[in-house]
Amino acid sequence: MTGLIELQDMEFYAYHGCFAAEKKVGGRFTVNLWLEYDASQPAETDNIKDALNYQTAYEVVEKQMKITSSLLENVCKRILDALFDEFPQLLTAQVDVSKMAPPMGGKMKAVTVTFRRERESENDNVEDSNDVEPGFQATIFNLPMC
Repeated sequence: MTGLIELQDMEFYAYHGCFAAEKKVGGRFTVNLWLEYDASQPAETDNIKDALNYQTAYEVVEKQMKITSSLLENVCKRILDALFDEFPQLLTAQVDVSKMAPPMGGKMKAVTVTFRRERESENDNVEDSNDVEPGFQATIFNLPMC
């Protein structure tokens, strides 16, 4: 049995960006996470030890958001790497990281980068996928070189 956990609109203050001011002053970010996992055992046992614990998933994201990066792509990759390391029952994960009010020279709500990864096999190999679930959108911007 497959389950899906969604962690929506997690908010963080972090120091990601290409500009020195972004790394010094920081800014607001939101993170959304979709975790598809084997839910057979926790559905039967009703035991948190068997579940993909979403409190732990939040803590994984929080830890990665505290590490300064120039690019949101690096943040997304680190989050996915850490989640797949933490949860052997994780089958597919999708993360989007949004920088709120980015310094783009005009008014903008956010810029978002979305990554999706599927587990390739039982031995914890993972493979990136360029496919984005229907309903999710990733927007690509030409950012200054870091």
